[in-house]
Amino acid sequence: MNEAIRTLEPKELWNKFADLNAVPRPSKKEERVIQFMMDFGNRLGLKTIKDEVGNVIICKPATKGLETRKKVVMQSHLDMVHQKNNDTDFNFDTHGIEMHVDGDWVRAKGTTLGADNGLGVATIMAVLESKTIEHPAIEALFTIDEETGMTGAMGLKGGMLTGDILLNLDTEEDDEIGVGCAGGVDVTANRSYEEVAAPANAKAYTITVKGLQGGHSGMDIIKGLGNANKMMNRVLHACSDVIHIAALKGGSLRNAIPRESICHVVVIDKNKNTFTKEVKRVEALIKEEYRSLEPSLEIVIEKTMTASNKVMEKEAQTALIQMVYAAPNGVFRMSPAIEDLVETSNNIAKITVANGHMTIACLTRSSVESSKDDLANTLGAAFKLGGCDVTFDGEYPGWAPNMDSPILKVLEELYTKINNEKPIVAACHAGLECGILGQNYPEMDMISFGPTIKGAHSPDERASISSAQKYWKFVLAILKNIPQKAA
Repeated sequence: MNEAIRTLEPKELWNKFADLNAVPRPSKKEERVIQFMMDFGNRLGLKTIKDEVGNVIICKPATKGLETRKKVVMQSHLDMVHQKNNDTDFNFDTHGIEMHVDGDWVRAKGTTLGADNGLGVATIMAVLESKTIEHPAIEALFTIDEETGMTGAMGLKGGMLTGDILLNLDTEEDDEIGVGCAGGVDVTANRSYEEVAAPANAKAYTITVKGLQGGHSGMDIIKGLGNANKMMNRVLHACSDVIHIAALKGGSLRNAIPRESICHVVVIDKNKNTFTKEVKRVEALIKEEYRSLEPSLEIVIEKTMTASNKVMEKEAQTALIQMVYAAPNGVFRMSPAIEDLVETSNNIAKITVANGHMTIACLTRSSVESSKDDLANTLGAAFKLGGCDVTFDGEYPGWAPNMDSPILKVLEELYTKINNEKPIVAACHAGLECGILGQNYPEMDMISFGPTIKGAHSPDERASISSAQKYWKFVLAILKNIPQKAA
């Protein structure tokens, strides 16, 4: 299946992507891909080092005639989001990604593709391996754990790099040049609750919210897509008087809009009709509201053979439902300074209820630090009112736009010359590593760009073949036209 990918143009790029996607590389479990990159650099005879947190740096001298140009850091992250459809049998810890061509798109079979940020990694690998591409001196920086904490970028110490310009290859629209991004913070609520005996004369049911698109909780949050946790909570609220929650699991990753939620409930026999009627009523309402956005949405009730012996005590159940209802989700504030840019948002990413403990995990993003803090405190207040302990972790800074950036001017001119149209220069609501890297390398001139990727952080992730060709031409032109060092 993956062999068809190797025949695509540019072959240098797609072959390296196929090589990379054969290596399991979920976030927090990058040992194999780190070794893969170390072996790659050493095989090329290039200076290859691994820092203390696991980032890999490979250095390549300038090609003849470009020795006096500024040194470039080409940067992408090694890890990928691991999301799959419920009916897909796949183990991200042991399997390489199974890819196929679908018209102009490369897709994976029921899983995320890893084009975010694998196409960036593959680009750098192709440049490092090439004997014909013209380029200045390069420091290739492959960071780890971008998707679940940016701990690689955070752990990179000052002095490890000596480059003048950083090219981040993690933007997902080929007509866009990125000059800024949002920062973020993880907001997590935890609470214990008492389990009580399930009522007599009761039956167990499973409620499932499924069929949602999901997507990137930064780039896709503006689309207003369905959040399975919020939808499930509406169902539970509607029938809260007649259900007893035994367990709940919704969503899986903080940076992915949750596509599915599953709740196990107990209902006494006399309330069965009320229960099913309310679920179907809310399903009809939500389907109508999301008719154009989520055409595959389903809310399903299934009878479970064995009833749960223990359920949440009623006070805790009520507190859970009220907290999730009160917690903001989606776009919180649009930027007053940049048109069509989400300034601040929240993703109610994961909810877990089981064995006397509940957890609600959110990722709050903003390009304005004070607004990020305001929303995080808003969430914290809602969760504390429900009796939860609240923590704020994994905070990372945004990247402030520099419209006077010298490398921005170079990229704007090259893009216009190659494509006969001007690029879109924009900040994004996703988290890029530039803001973090800039803390230890404040003098480095940074820019972000990349090929078109759709559906990142979901099993619908796909990469455009024609866009990759356009992007590759742009990469080669940039490397050839890096400015001279200061005299």
